[in-house]
Amino acid sequence: MLARFIVAAISLIAIAIGLHELRGAADGLRITRTTVGETPVTIFQPEAKATAPVVVIAHGFAGSQQLMQPFAETMARNGYIAVTFDFLGHGRNPVPMRGDITEGETITSELMRELGQVASAAARLPDSDRRLAVLGHSMASDIVVRFALANPDVQATVAVSVFSPAATATSPRNLLVIVGALEPAMLKDEGLRIVNLAAGGNAVAGRTYGDFADGTARRLVLARGVEHIGVLYSHDSMEQSLRWVNNAFGRQKADFIDARGRWLALLLLGIVALAWPLSALLPAAGQTPVATDLTWKPLLIAAFVPAMLTPLLLWKIPTEFLSILLGDYLAVHFLLYGALTAAVSIYLRRRTGGSPAARISWPKIAIAATAVGLYNIVVFGLPIDAYVFSFVPIPARIPLMAAIACGTVPYFIADEWLTRGAHARRGAYALTKFCFLLSLAIAVALNPMKLFFLAIIVPAILLLFLAFGLISRWSYRATHHPLPGALANAAVFAWAIAVTFPMIVR
Repeated sequence: MLARFIVAAISLIAIAIGLHELRGAADGLRITRTTVGETPVTIFQPEAKATAPVVVIAHGFAGSQQLMQPFAETMARNGYIAVTFDFLGHGRNPVPMRGDITEGETITSELMRELGQVASAAARLPDSDRRLAVLGHSMASDIVVRFALANPDVQATVAVSVFSPAATATSPRNLLVIVGALEPAMLKDEGLRIVNLAAGGNAVAGRTYGDFADGTARRLVLARGVEHIGVLYSHDSMEQSLRWVNNAFGRQKADFIDARGRWLALLLLGIVALAWPLSALLPAAGQTPVATDLTWKPLLIAAFVPAMLTPLLLWKIPTEFLSILLGDYLAVHFLLYGALTAAVSIYLRRRTGGSPAARISWPKIAIAATAVGLYNIVVFGLPIDAYVFSFVPIPARIPLMAAIACGTVPYFIADEWLTRGAHARRGAYALTKFCFLLSLAIAVALNPMKLFFLAIIVPAILLLFLAFGLISRWSYRATHHPLPGALANAAVFAWAIAVTFPMIVR
C-alpha cells in the first residue's frame, strides 16, 4: 500500500510538471482558433502587436495541426505569425479528401488549393506584413514545395521528412530540407538529391549552398537521434527552421526554442504510472485466476501462425469499405488476426488438456472494463488532444469507431486470453506484439502502393502497445480476468484509429 501511495504521489507531480511546462510554451502568445471555409485554423502570434511575416505550417499524413505546435510556438515566440490548420479529411476538418491515394494528382491539387486558401487568409491578417514562408512535414513537404513553386512570393520553404519530385535547383526559393537521422534511408537520399540539384552533386548535410538574396539557398539538416515523428520535436528541427526563416527575412531574434518533447514524455509517463496505484481500486471479477498454461512451443505456434496467415489471406481481398484511409484495412487485419489467434489457441488448449474456466462476476467485469476504458480514453485523450494530435472526434468519425471496434475487440480478447494468467510465460505479451507488427510489415511488403503509410505509424503503434499493455497487465492483476483490459484496449485503439486516419471519398 505504501509503494502505491508513493508511486501515485510521484506520478501526480510528474503530470503537474509536464502540464505546467507544456502550457508555459505558449506564454506571451495570442492564440486564435478560427476557420477558413470549413478548414480549422489556429493562429499563433506575439501578444505585443507588431507587423511580422507569416509562416504557414502544414502537417503530414494522418496528422493534425496539434502535431505542428512545436514549430508554431517556436516561430511565434520569436516574432512571427504562425498559422497551423487541419488538411481535408484530417483532424477536425469535416470535409473528406477525394480521389485515389495511389494516383496522387487529384488529392495533391486539392491539398494545394486548401493550403492556398489558408495562406491567402493568413496574409490578410491585420498584423501580417504580407511576407510569407511555408513549412510542411512528410506528405505536406511535397505540398508546400509545390505551393511555393507556384507562388514565387513565398520567400522560404522548410520541408521536413521530405519527398518531392517537384523541387528544382532554384525553385522554390530558399529551401531547407530536414530529415530525422533515424528515418529510412530513402528519405535521407531524397533530401540529399534535392540539395544536390543546387550543389552540383557534391552536397553534404549541414552546409548551405546558394544565396538567400536571390532565393537559391539550399541546405540539408539531419536532426540527431529522431525518426519520422520525433523529428517534429527535435531541437535541431526547431533551431534550424527558425534560423533559416530568420535568414530569409533578414531577422535575428532567436530567444525561444520549443523543447516540449521531454515534458510531453514526463506527462505521459506520469499518466501511465498513475494507473498502477489506481488499479487497486478495480473490483476482483474472478473467484479463481484465469490461467494461461501453454508451454513455449504451442505459444510460439499461436503467435506466429496468425502473423504469417493474416497478411497473406488479405493480400488480394478488397478492404476499402469505410470512409477512412487505411483504417478499414487495419480493422480487417485486427479482426482476422484475432480470429486466427483464438482458433489456434482453442485448438492447442484442447490438445494439451487446457485449464478449467474461472467463475466470474459479469457486473464487476463491466465496471472494471468501463473504468479502465475511461482512463485510457479520457485521461490520456485530453492531453493528447491538446498537445499531440486531434483526439476528440467530430461527429462524422463516431460511426467509424464502432466499425473499427468490430476488429479490435476480437483481437484484444484473443491476445489478452493468450498472454495473461497465473502461469503465463514471461515475455508472451511482447512476443505477440512483435508478431502483430511483423504481420503489418509483411502486409506492407505485399502491397506497398496501398499500405505504405502503415510503415510510418509503426513507432506509434509500438508505443500504444507498450503503454496500454502495462495498464491491461495491472488490470488483470487486480481483477484476475483478462477481459476488462482487453475491452479497454480495444476501445482506445478503435478510437485512436478512427480519429487519426484521414477520411476519404474514393
